[in-house]
Amino acid sequence: MLAINVMLWLQDGITWLLLPSNQSLAFLLADNGFDVWVANTRGTKFSRQHTSLPSNSSDYWNWSWDELVAHDLPATFKYVHDLTGKKLHYVGHSQGTLIALAALSQDQLLNMLRSAALLSPIAYAGQMTSPLAKNAAENFIAESLYNLGIFEFNMRGGSVIKFLKDLCNNTGIDCTNLLTSFTGQNCCLNPSIVNVFLDHEPQSTATKNMIHLSQMIREGTTSMFDYENRDENMKHYGQPTPPAYDMKRLPNDLPLFLSYGGADALSDVKDVQRLLEILKDHDADKLVVQYRNDYAHADYVMGENAHRDVYEPLISFFRLQ
Repeated sequence: MLAINVMLWLQDGITWLLLPSNQSLAFLLADNGFDVWVANTRGTKFSRQHTSLPSNSSDYWNWSWDELVAHDLPATFKYVHDLTGKKLHYVGHSQGTLIALAALSQDQLLNMLRSAALLSPIAYAGQMTSPLAKNAAENFIAESLYNLGIFEFNMRGGSVIKFLKDLCNNTGIDCTNLLTSFTGQNCCLNPSIVNVFLDHEPQSTATKNMIHLSQMIREGTTSMFDYENRDENMKHYGQPTPPAYDMKRLPNDLPLFLSYGGADALSDVKDVQRLLEILKDHDADKLVVQYRNDYAHADYVMGENAHRDVYEPLISFFRLQ
C-alpha cells in the first residue's frame, strides 16, 4: 500500500516532516505499514536541477501549475507505480490538491491511483479571503515582478520582500504575522513549530505560477494559464482563451477524502462548497468529507492536533480502499 504527498505553493516536502514523529503524517503512514513517497515541487530546494537549464535562466522558471499537471505529477506517479507495481494512495495539500483535481478532470492518473486524500482542497480560488494573497492578485504584484525580469518568486529574496513591504504599506494590511496574513488564523500551531518552519520555508516557485494563481483569484475560474494575448493563447491552445479544467469530469467512483477548515483563508469554505456541489452525485460510499470549523490552512500540515483530528480518519479511509 502506497501513499504519496505533494506540497503547496512556496513549500516543499520537508513540511510533512516538521512535526514530531508521533504527529507527522508521513511517519504515521509509515508506522501503519504504508510505503511513503514525499515529492518536491519543481523549483524548491530539493528539486532545482535540470538536464540543460541553469536555475538562474528565465527558461528554467517558464512554468505554472499547468506543467505540474501535464508533466510532473504524472511522471511522479509513473515512477512510483513502475517501481512498486502497485496503485497509489495520494495525499495532497493546497496546490497538491489543485494539480491532482486538474489531472483527474483530464482522465490522467486514474490507472495508477487507488484513492486520494485532499487537505485544504483548492479547485477554485475566487472566494479566497487571504488579505495578502487577494491584494497581491488585485494589484498584479506577480505580473509586476515578471515584467521587471524577476522570474523566480523567492520570498526570501530582496525583490519580493520589497514588493511585499510596499503591498503591506499601501493597502493597509497588517503584515506583522505574514503566515496568518496568508493562511488565516490557525488554531493549533505550537509556537515552536513556526520557528522550525521558518528555518526551511518558504521555498521558491515560478513567478509565472504566482501569476496563474492570481488569475484564479481575480477571475474565479480554473483554467490553463492565460497569456492575455489572443495570438499567444492561439499558439498554445488553438483557441483565443485558455481551456478550463472541468471538475464535473471527476470520476464518481474514485475514493476521495476531503478535509477543509472554517478559518482557512486560502481554501475558502465557499470555494470548497462549490467543489462539493459538483461532487453531489459522487458515489456516497466513495466520498468522505470532513469539516473542521477551527482549522486554517497551515493546521493541516503543522497543527499539533492534526494527527488526531485529521490523520487518523485519513488513514482509516485509506485502509478501507
